Amino acid sequence: MPRFERRARGAILRLIRRRVLSAIVGLALAAPAVWVEFFSQVDAWWVDGLALVAGATGIALLWTAWTGVVPDWIDEGSG
Repeated sequence: MPRFERRARGAILRLIRRRVLSAIVGLALAAPAVWVEFFSQVDAWWVDGLALVAGATGIALLWTAWTGVVPDWIDEGSG
């Protein structure tokens, strides 16, 4: 994995561990995306695509802030 991808992945993982910061960033991404999708008069295809990606990322961050981080798996044998 290239160095930039590792750094970006680490930054995202650190972000989702901080619930308040995750909610702030999620709201900052989702709010403009909602405005572009529902109220904007822009007809460029790339603006709609960027708004969809930003909105989905924002909603995912808000969901993670709301529910918390859960493990990917639980070992049945330990415990």
